[in-house]
Amino acid sequence: MTRETVLSNARIVLEDNILDGTLVLRDGLIADISEGSSTEGEDMEGDFLIPGLVELHTDHLEAHYSPRPGVRWGLTAAVQSHDAQVVTSGITTVFDCLRMGSDEDGGFEKGEMRAMANAIAEAQNEDRLRAEHLIHLRCEVSTDNVLEHYEEFEDDPLVRLVSLMDHAPGQRQFQTLEQYILYYKKKRGLTDDEFDAFCKRQQDLSARYAKPHRDAIAASCAARNISVASHDDATLEHVEEAIGYGIRLAEFPTSVEAAKASHGAGMSVLMGAPNIVRGKSHSGNIAARDLANMGVLDVLSSDYVPFSLMHAPFILADEGMDLPKAINMVSTTPARTVGLDDRGAIAKGLRADLVRVRRPSGVPVVRSVWRQGRRVA
Repeated sequence: MTRETVLSNARIVLEDNILDGTLVLRDGLIADISEGSSTEGEDMEGDFLIPGLVELHTDHLEAHYSPRPGVRWGLTAAVQSHDAQVVTSGITTVFDCLRMGSDEDGGFEKGEMRAMANAIAEAQNEDRLRAEHLIHLRCEVSTDNVLEHYEEFEDDPLVRLVSLMDHAPGQRQFQTLEQYILYYKKKRGLTDDEFDAFCKRQQDLSARYAKPHRDAIAASCAARNISVASHDDATLEHVEEAIGYGIRLAEFPTSVEAAKASHGAGMSVLMGAPNIVRGKSHSGNIAARDLANMGVLDVLSSDYVPFSLMHAPFILADEGMDLPKAINMVSTTPARTVGLDDRGAIAKGLRADLVRVRRPSGVPVVRSVWRQGRRVA
């Protein structure tokens, strides 16, 4: 049976312009886009219709699974709670980050993230979830057990993105010890001697494991046609290394030099939407707005606040960016970067993943969400 929905009197945000018109959704796809209003269907009352947002990097599921240190919540309940917040933020495709590799700095035991992935797949198969969930493996290459964790996902079809990370002191995000001291010494209450010993252990692990683990995981992803992301690149040498690995996504570069070089090499440069909303990085690195003004910002990620992915593009538009270009950063570009060519834009034949947004001023309001033509919020 044909399933059809008509959405009329909308401000439709296309890839390169805004059209006052009507959308027809049929059997989960966008069947027609026309200028002008229709007396048929649901009146959008002049609200924006934008593509469903595509989130490539969110750590938010971890907060539902482990809401307090030492606490583990029920897996299915955690996934459903995460999904509810994601979809009501306008996100219809989400890459849930699962952490690979653990050490004294924290993380999860072997098997925990595999169990989480199983819970995601089961919840999706049972139609418990409203957004589509895929998996992003965050591989801490400087840990000794990252390959053991990664091997548990070798045959998982939901894994569509892998990032290569090294958070050791003196590396990438922590080029200087100032932020590392805040993250690890002050928060943990370490003495000077304890902190020095901790830093040395992390640096020794990075020197021993980071390169061979990067090589092994990048080779595995190439063989499986999985998109790979670099993380916290700071130097031209980091960018050259990323090019050698066939990296398609440069996540959170920590210097303007690295961001420009990554963008120039054809990688999509990703920064956090909370960085846009707050006007600065929470870790003291470069401001995403500066990269946007330079024309080298391609993708936004909600990172740790799901709704920031909806809020940030409108802030960029307020500051002079064309709204369709800003919306592309949270829909079209992330989808294409990871090979999801069936979604991410409002165009005939693409998936009917849509968000109705009202924005009289300030913070936008998500009024309705459709995934594959089905109303989910």
